[in-house]
Amino acid sequence: MNKRYVASAFGALLILMLAGCASPPNKTTDAAASTRIEILSPKALDYINPKAQLTTLGSGYAWTEGPLWVEDGGYLLFSDIPNNVIFKYSPHQGVSRYLDKSGATELFSGDDNGGSNALLLDNKQQLILLQQGDRRVARMQAPLDTPKAHYQTMTGFYEGSRLNSPNDATLDAAGNLYFTDPPYGLTDGFNDPRRELAFSGVFRLSRDGELTLLDDTVKAPNGIALSPDNNTLYVAVSDAEQPIWLAYNLTSDGKAINKRVWFDARNASTADDKGVPDGMAVHSSGAIYASAPGGVWLFSPQGELLAKIHTGRLTANCALNTKEDYLYITAHDTLLGLPLTRD
Repeated sequence: MNKRYVASAFGALLILMLAGCASPPNKTTDAAASTRIEILSPKALDYINPKAQLTTLGSGYAWTEGPLWVEDGGYLLFSDIPNNVIFKYSPHQGVSRYLDKSGATELFSGDDNGGSNALLLDNKQQLILLQQGDRRVARMQAPLDTPKAHYQTMTGFYEGSRLNSPNDATLDAAGNLYFTDPPYGLTDGFNDPRRELAFSGVFRLSRDGELTLLDDTVKAPNGIALSPDNNTLYVAVSDAEQPIWLAYNLTSDGKAINKRVWFDARNASTADDKGVPDGMAVHSSGAIYASAPGGVWLFSPQGELLAKIHTGRLTANCALNTKEDYLYITAHDTLLGLPLTRD
């Protein structure tokens, strides 16, 4: 059957055929001619092996998102949003089905908004899900090794109005959650009649459960990340007319100030680069791997574009493993992998 889904990589309505399950565990080198690594600065060699090849780790999904590396167990979780499923990738066992009803549960069964988007682990190793279908941020009420579609709502309303469709999130060292809330999970996006908020918010949910609006002026907030020192908040804007990354300074009490354009994708894109800024992975040095037009772009902590990883697909998000020597990329209907270190 068909499901209608607004793909978060570019905020446009797509009709995607629900695909089958995961691929077998054997890896295959991606053969697309458009996959390549483009080094723009010698500084990139500290983070990328220019001779490495992208590998297809899983395929046949509808739209992959929310990659999360789980150190305790050494595996990756990722969302297939339209199929309302979370999959698990193990380097030794390949891909397996991890959790059904990941974001559209019986709570709002009449909504056709897909499943979970971003996935995170809190300081108690509990899974946090940005649930587009249920339009909330939730915590799974089950251990990671025995997952169940049993959730506790962390937040779902702002000042009495239901959230749009929580998209991406990041946790600071103290356990405060920063997340974006565009309407991409709603069938008709910005014009969906079920939309209750007149804006797409950037929010902070304190560890005590207080929800604060940080910015209501960003048309299409999407990916969100923190610098390693927790002093800078980055927000990817997936607006085709203004595809940029924003940066804010964070005060000690969590306010976002000194908003500025950190990088404008139009300054480095070509006509062949499809897509817009989306999810990010922050290296311990402060460098950022950011899904972007054409694939994943690597930035220095100062916002210098160092390299491009051309995936040949619309690319939604990425995640590093614990050693930071491997990059996982969710790109449309596939899960890709890229070794980062040189031999």
